[in-house]
Amino acid sequence: MGCRAVVNADAIAMPAVRGRLTRSAPLAPLVWFKAGGAAEWLFEPADVDDLADFLAALDPAVMVMALGLGSNLIVRDGGVPGVVVRLGKAFAKVEAIDATTLRCGGGASGILVSSTARDAGIGGVEFLRSIPGTVGGFVRMNGGAYGREVKDVLIEADVVLRSGERRTLSLGDLGYTYRHSALPDGAVVVSAIFRGMPAEPAAIQTEMDRIAAAREASQPLRSKTGGSTFKNPDGHKAWALVDAAGCRGLRRGDAQVSEKHTNFLLNLGAATSAEIEGLGEEVRDKVKAHCGVTLEWEIQRVGVGA
Repeated sequence: MGCRAVVNADAIAMPAVRGRLTRSAPLAPLVWFKAGGAAEWLFEPADVDDLADFLAALDPAVMVMALGLGSNLIVRDGGVPGVVVRLGKAFAKVEAIDATTLRCGGGASGILVSSTARDAGIGGVEFLRSIPGTVGGFVRMNGGAYGREVKDVLIEADVVLRSGERRTLSLGDLGYTYRHSALPDGAVVVSAIFRGMPAEPAAIQTEMDRIAAAREASQPLRSKTGGSTFKNPDGHKAWALVDAAGCRGLRRGDAQVSEKHTNFLLNLGAATSAEIEGLGEEVRDKVKAHCGVTLEWEIQRVGVGA
């Protein structure tokens, strides 16, 4: 499983940074599938100023993509052209503003957000405990689980646009629909404010434990996977359609449809991203032929083929 940049990395003049800027950086170790190519450049900014200054000075023709925990992502084997931005510890802080409100860094995990909320007696964000990602990804994709979505708790988000401009976007600005937002391409979510409700920490912990147990029982959490592969079509559950089409356990090389939860794809060992994505497309074809429903990808697929 080779990793390579898709163009000559020397062709792009990079602005000076205070954070870390790495050329031809392998992305497979940073994503849950553990497959795929390299980023032409990987930028880990020191802080918001570093990110904004970098994007303002970067050639506008260069593509920019934000990367969180890589839990819902296929990086194609040819890699990702341009710059991949990954937010580190400076963006992973969570604090309670008042009795119902949290300010969360774009690089903070769902587990950190929910546990900080518990300690502050703020209920209503327990569902974030079950989403393996960061606040930036939650905001971009209207992340959700167990009957709740980010649109139910978001007040506003601070973003750095591709131009380097900083902007605060309200809930309405984000134009949320199911697993989708109107956040512009190349924009990076650097923080968000979530609002919950007063609750007893013990009750919050009980709900978090319930969610964790439900995930453990139904999902292949200890596998190299990408989370939910397909969006639930109106009136249907994606996993049920995949199962009914006879795809449980279906394989392509080392890529497999999970036998535990059929809306999960697995890398059993040395699967390429092409095999994983190809298996997903085969599942879509089989479901379409079986019941006439066209499944839409929930997993993001980025980069170019080998």
